[in-house]
Amino acid sequence: MNGGALGVVLLGVFLFAATGGVQAAPQPDAMTEEEAARLGEEFGIIVGAVDEEIQQELKLQQAQGVAVFEVIGNSRADFAGIKVRSVIKEIDKQEIRNMTEFGMAIKKAMKGCNFTVGTYEAADPGDPVGWGVNFHFVGCKRD
Repeated sequence: MNGGALGVVLLGVFLFAATGGVQAAPQPDAMTEEEAARLGEEFGIIVGAVDEEIQQELKLQQAQGVAVFEVIGNSRADFAGIKVRSVIKEIDKQEIRNMTEFGMAIKKAMKGCNFTVGTYEAADPGDPVGWGVNFHFVGCKRD
C-alpha cells in the first residue's frame, strides 16, 4: 500500500471513530409501545402486551398478542364487539405478536374504512370448550 492510500484509509478510520461508528438511519415506520397504546385508545381500547402473568391468567399457550384491558364506550372497538380480557391476534389478516405490530397494523387499518380484528376470547362460563377465535368487523367511524 502506498502512502496516499494509507492516508485515505487512516482518514476513513478517523472519521468512522469520530462519528461514533455506524449510525443507524432512523426508521420511518418505527413504532413505540406508547404510540401503539395511544392508537389503541384512538380505536377505543386500552391495551397492553401479553406478558407471562397474563399468559398464565388467561391460560394461553404463548405470551403473544395484545391484551384488551378496557373497551371505551361508543368507540369503533365497542361497535365491533371487542371484549375486555380478549387477546388481539390479528388485524386485517396481519398477525399481531406484540405492541409494535399492533400499533403498525391498527394505524394502517384505521386509515381505511373497514377492517377486521381477530381475537381469542374466553367462552361463556361453564362452556367446556373454553377459548375461541372471533373475528370482529370494524366499520366506518361514526359521528
